[in-house]
Amino acid sequence: MDRFNEIILQELSQDGRISNVELAEKIGLSPSACLRRVQELESKGVIKGYRAILDGELLGVQFIAYVGVGLRDHSTPAQRAFEEAIEVAEEVKECHNVTGTFEYLLRVETSNLHAYKSFHADVLGAIPQVSNITTHVVMDSTKDERA
Repeated sequence: MDRFNEIILQELSQDGRISNVELAEKIGLSPSACLRRVQELESKGVIKGYRAILDGELLGVQFIAYVGVGLRDHSTPAQRAFEEAIEVAEEVKECHNVTGTFEYLLRVETSNLHAYKSFHADVLGAIPQVSNITTHVVMDSTKDERA
């Protein structure tokens, strides 16, 4: 990974809709050389895709929480079963297998506390592998660079 590619990645992570011409100007390459580099980064899987950053509040998301989930059984089949159950839960925007006092850290987004309570009881509570749930409610986000 050379400096040009690092700058390309930095620029695209800030603005995935930047035109190739503008990107080329910013990094000091010709448009064709810049496009070749971007396409190479895409084909190698370094750039996995491009996404729109949505305004959750305008979409009705008024409640965000990070949820630590502990499992009764730490076996691979138990983890797979939990992950399969979480995969179909619309409220779960991120699911990470982590080290520490619980096995999974979820980012959960719902319309309000009542909707979260339903998710907590009806989704997480219904997964047999779950032994404990710890909820951390987001009060404010001073930095959020997820794309």
